[in-house]
Amino acid sequence: MRRLLITGAAGQLGQVMRKRLAPLAKTIRLADLAPLDHPEQNEETMACDLSDAAAVHEMVSGCDGIVHLGGVSVERPFNQIVGGNIVGLYNLYEAARAHGRPRIVFASSNHTIGYYPQTERLGPDAPFRPDGLYGVSKCFGEALARMYFDKFGQETALVRIGSCAPEPINYRMLSTWLSHDDFAAMVKAIFRAPTLGCPVIWGSSANDAGWWDNSHLGWLGWKPKENAEPYRARIATHTPKPASSDPMVRFQGGGFVDNPIFKE
Repeated sequence: MRRLLITGAAGQLGQVMRKRLAPLAKTIRLADLAPLDHPEQNEETMACDLSDAAAVHEMVSGCDGIVHLGGVSVERPFNQIVGGNIVGLYNLYEAARAHGRPRIVFASSNHTIGYYPQTERLGPDAPFRPDGLYGVSKCFGEALARMYFDKFGQETALVRIGSCAPEPINYRMLSTWLSHDDFAAMVKAIFRAPTLGCPVIWGSSANDAGWWDNSHLGWLGWKPKENAEPYRARIATHTPKPASSDPMVRFQGGGFVDNPIFKE
């Protein structure tokens, strides 16, 4: 690609991916509302408020691909979510439509299905069961992306990220962990595919204790290589096991189902 846009580039995952995805394009455009580090030789930076349609159009202009990590990434009151995750996503898709429909990797979330029990194994067609307003915003994002694909042919990978981190640090992450290497390899496969469409991709590594079935993705050419299981003994040594009634061991969304935003 000539130019790959990474939104949310100042965030934890954005900072990791800017380096790992650098070989994908001659220029990596890094965008965020928060301050960004000084750009490397093949990078350019841009401040952008996703709720500002004109700024988003400028951000997307000239880009061949988009990795959309921007917006609110945790549970928040609705007035803090709506600007980036609802209005901002609409602005992004309108900008993409106006600028040649560059392929998009949309960072959706496991919190779109957070109320499923951990005893269930889910495929890509499982109905939404969001565990909070953040999860609802990601359901909106997936529906918006699907509409733009059906109506305009805008291709998007709907990546329901589990827990993307250097290593798993609790019992739940033994099922949800997505290593940085596996995520970067997934993104590269998404942009390498001749035809993408609008698939749901479960964002997890090859965890023995995983809950999500990616067997529908053989055509993508991506197979995660890492597994959370080797970390189990360390977690057991350093982390008290939650009670059986704890949402962290009952629901796939973990603690998001018991967020204090909705308490009296």
